[in-house]
Amino acid sequence: MAEKKTNTDRIQRIYSLCEEHFGDVRFVGIKYQKKIGWVAKAQFEDGFENLTADGETSVEALRNLKNRVKKIMKRYNGV
Repeated sequence: MAEKKTNTDRIQRIYSLCEEHFGDVRFVGIKYQKKIGWVAKAQFEDGFENLTADGETSVEALRNLKNRVKKIMKRYNGV
């Protein structure tokens, strides 16, 4: 049976994706906000916009953020 992914594994994957494509990453993390739910956030050093995604669960929020990063990467590579 495959080993279960943890949120730490997911955060490290997003961090490495962001670092490869955008450069210096300050922060990738997740937190719970009462009105929104779970929010995953990637923050960059070079004044680049923060990327955020939310979800009903922490796993869903991290998955949405990873998909958003990949979509941006695909868009940049397509140009």
